[in-house]
Amino acid sequence: MAKIKLSKNELKSQRESLKRFMRYLPTLTLKKQQIQMELRKIEASLDKKTEVYENLHSAIMKWVAVFAEQVDLEALISAKELRTGTNNIAGIDIPVFEDLEFTNVPYNLFYMPFWVDRAVEVLKEFATLAIEVEILEYQQKLLSEELRITTQRINLFEKIKIPEARENIRIIRIYLGDQQIAAVVRGKISKNKIIRSQAV
Repeated sequence: MAKIKLSKNELKSQRESLKRFMRYLPTLTLKKQQIQMELRKIEASLDKKTEVYENLHSAIMKWVAVFAEQVDLEALISAKELRTGTNNIAGIDIPVFEDLEFTNVPYNLFYMPFWVDRAVEVLKEFATLAIEVEILEYQQKLLSEELRITTQRINLFEKIKIPEARENIRIIRIYLGDQQIAAVVRGKISKNKIIRSQAV
C-alpha cells in the first residue's frame, strides 16, 4: 500500500477516488454480464454450425473419394468475395459473417457427370460453413479475451482499489480527528496557563 498524506486534501482526493470506483464498478459488472451472455449465444451457434459442418464433411468424403478421380472439383469452385459486417458487444467490435460469394466457373455440361452440379453446390455450402465457423471462433476469442480483462478490472476494483480507498479514508479521518482533539486539548491547556498567570 502506498504511503498516503494525512491531510484534508488527501481525504477529499480519496473520497473522490472511492466515488469514481463505486460509479465505475456497476458499469464493468454490466459489461461482464453482456459479454458472458453473448459468449453463450456464440458458443451455441458455434456448436450448431460445427455439427452441420462435420456432418456435411462426412457426407462429402463418402462420395468425393469415389468421384474425385473423374473430376477436379476444386477447379470448379472459386470464392469471389467474403462480406462481413461488425457488431458492437459491450464496446467491442466483432466481425459478423454476411455472405460468401462464389465466381461462376463455367464447365461443359455434356462432358461432366450429372452429379457435378450437386457436388459444386454442396462444396460451396461446405466452404461457407467453414468460413462461418472460423468467424464464430474468432468472435469467441475476442470476447473471451475482453471477458478476461473485464474480470481482472472488476477484481482490481472490488478487492484492491475500493478497500484501499476506504482504509485510507478511515486512517486519514482518525488522524485528523486526533489532530483536532489535540488542538482542543492544547487550547485548553493554554487557556488554563493564561488564567493562572493572570491570577498570580
